[in-house]
Amino acid sequence: MSSTAESLAAVRGLTVGHATGAGTGCTVILAPPGGVRAACAVRGRASGTRELDALGPGHLAGHVDAVLLTGGSAYGLGAADGVMRWLRARGRGFPVGPAGVVPIVPAAVVFDLPAGGAPRWPTAADAERACDAASTTIAEGSVGAGTGATVGKVRGREPAMKGGLGTWAARAGDVVVGVLVVVNAFGDVRGAGGEIIAGARGPDGTFVDAVRYLAEGGAPFGSPGAAPPPNTTLGVVATNAALDKVGLVALAQAAGDALARRITPFGTLFDGDVMFALSTAERPPVTALQAEALAAQAVPVAVERAVRLANR
Repeated sequence: MSSTAESLAAVRGLTVGHATGAGTGCTVILAPPGGVRAACAVRGRASGTRELDALGPGHLAGHVDAVLLTGGSAYGLGAADGVMRWLRARGRGFPVGPAGVVPIVPAAVVFDLPAGGAPRWPTAADAERACDAASTTIAEGSVGAGTGATVGKVRGREPAMKGGLGTWAARAGDVVVGVLVVVNAFGDVRGAGGEIIAGARGPDGTFVDAVRYLAEGGAPFGSPGAAPPPNTTLGVVATNAALDKVGLVALAQAAGDALARRITPFGTLFDGDVMFALSTAERPPVTALQAEALAAQAVPVAVERAVRLANR
């Protein structure tokens, strides 16, 4: 569990809440009243999302009120209704005259459906509970959207290791960049020295090295025609610097680049990788490069924490 100063909540005004169930869960990032500027970068080719259009630079909605990261594949997107209900009850959202407000809640999912038995996914009620639980103290590991996460599935489900949720922050003077990631990757996770710290294992228990395995012609998921296992890495990068939506797109892309340096391979045909970028605009604008460099410092630590703190 990260302290406020070492987590996404280091960006003042943001709070995070989890709902953790049997094999799945969801995580809500709540903006302060009035919302935050937001953008995103979709890096994977098997994404499941909701309300991403609202993040475009030309969209009427200039702010979002929350972001939902959830398990359950596309089924889990319905949990965003609970976040909307929670926000609407508090008058937080895009004003629409006599009808009140419409909360803007972009969402993205990881695929964590079980191989056998009845599928499970977070519900609107789960997401409301996550909103109620939101605070600046953020639990990590096998919680929230990271509950059912696994990593290293190039040879299928069985050799995979537990993934999870991690968070970290970097700062330079008054400028803060915080990161939260849910690591449910098809690929391996690497440490600072390039070594594999979580990933697919061979019959002898040693790491396979997914990139080398695929480059040498290894069959994805262990055998030709095998069903793809559950994948996807999601993240939120936030700053207190006043970046516009164009700058936030660049920040989201830079955070995705940092993920690609620690998760190999990244953004594959079987991943739905999405990175959201938020700005509370509490501080004057900085160069996009400074915010991107701070993200490059925070993302690797958050990724390592996600897998090291997961329940084995």
